[in-house]
Amino acid sequence: MKVEILDLAEVDLQAGFDFYEGQESGVGGYFLGSVFSDIDSLVLYAGIHPMKFGFHRMLCERFPYAVYYSIHDGTVLVWRILDLRRDPAWIASQFD
Repeated sequence: MKVEILDLAEVDLQAGFDFYEGQESGVGGYFLGSVFSDIDSLVLYAGIHPMKFGFHRMLCERFPYAVYYSIHDGTVLVWRILDLRRDPAWIASQFD
């Protein structure tokens, strides 16, 4: 199965990188590597995650983030990668 990261998810990744890199040099890269590893697992495990806001939601292993994705014509589309420490109302508003 092919995985495609959409524009909004790329913006989310950049925001996460900026946040963690601002905490300590090198942590932003570790964040990206960890999240990309989680996303790579969708090649095998896409579709097994519970639905939330109309998308499958995969929780990341090492950081408090969730990957929201859908599956269309054999391709996993990653729509958002959101920080779960945010206000739940804000998270929900990202899918309106």
